[in-house]
Amino acid sequence: MLRVLGQTWPLMVGVMLLMVGNGVQGTLLGIRGTLESFSTFHMSIVMSAYFLGFLIGSRLAPAMIRNVGHVRVFAALGSLISATLVLYPMLVEWQVWAVMRVVIGFGFAGIYITAESWLNNTVTNETRGQALSAYMIVQMLGIVASQALLGFGDPFGYELLLIPSVLVSLAFMPLLLAKSPAPTFEATTRLGFRELFKISPVGFVGMLISGGVFSAMFGMASVYGTLALMSFQQIAMFTTALYIGGLVFQYPVGWLSDRMDRRSIMLWLSIAATLVMALASFVSLPFVAVLAVAAILGGITYPMYSLIIAYTNDYLDKDQMAAASAGLIFLNGCGAVFGPLVTGWLMGAVGPHGFFLFIGGLYLLHAGYILWRMSRRAAPAVAGSYIGMSPTASSVAAAAVLEGSHEVPNRS
Repeated sequence: MLRVLGQTWPLMVGVMLLMVGNGVQGTLLGIRGTLESFSTFHMSIVMSAYFLGFLIGSRLAPAMIRNVGHVRVFAALGSLISATLVLYPMLVEWQVWAVMRVVIGFGFAGIYITAESWLNNTVTNETRGQALSAYMIVQMLGIVASQALLGFGDPFGYELLLIPSVLVSLAFMPLLLAKSPAPTFEATTRLGFRELFKISPVGFVGMLISGGVFSAMFGMASVYGTLALMSFQQIAMFTTALYIGGLVFQYPVGWLSDRMDRRSIMLWLSIAATLVMALASFVSLPFVAVLAVAAILGGITYPMYSLIIAYTNDYLDKDQMAAASAGLIFLNGCGAVFGPLVTGWLMGAVGPHGFFLFIGGLYLLHAGYILWRMSRRAAPAVAGSYIGMSPTASSVAAAAVLEGSHEVPNRS
């Protein structure tokens, strides 16, 4: 692991700073917009716009990289994000924020694709699994650190959006000055959605649902906290609990997934999430209990994404993996666009607990579909190992995970 970090530290430092900047703006806008009396539905449009931009960026960024190279794309998108972050407190209109969130999402999609292809090119087949795990951990730590940063400023001030702009600008220095050569980026063939559904219906549907859950959780958590009359510090603690839960649960869930039917794990995790979300929706809980609910939600949602990738991988041939990863990420992005929209509508209709109600409903749907599919097809032989993966990763990381998991000996 130390050798891997020695090879990839410029990338890891850059990604850490990027995630701090992205995490601050995502949470802060939810708080600031609600305090500015934007309606819940308008805020859901603002939050959903990031995932629309991310979806567009994930489709266009590879062509941009092939045309002008990694360095130029990296620098251009970084400058675009940094400038947009500074404009948020100057243009406090939900329509303008929505447009800027599309720009931010587009920029981060291109940056993730660039960074992950760079990482994939730097490491060897023997160290790829360790490098990807370190990359995902750094992403999570960056987001957790961003929530701690929220306690050092005023949501109505400029500082909390100026700091992320500075961090994003600084993030590119270690990457652009690194000695490692920029990688080549080959075009990826497409795998049709009908074929992808035939290969793994549970993976196909699960990715759509996972996108909706993650975007609702990531995009609307701070809006929920503001509507629930939490203090600024409590909202930061609530969002931090979501990510810490995801970080802590990755390993035990992954350990189990390499030793038993992955669908059974997904089923029981979905049932557990449904029950916990029902409790949070219909019972008035003290703040400490709400933090526990957040940790459980994050602890289920993050590993669920990796489980779906690993389960689909069990049905894939090696030459299908790159195309399948692109299709899975696109499905996840489609679900993500609608997650905040429906959550915002529901919160406007029934109150803050609509946040948990929507997520619980998606997990109930997921559990029901998995149960039905288990009656239709036997579990596959586990073809590769589970590798923890963040829902913010691009198709480059997904393809590397799929290919790398086949190279890791099965521990069952």
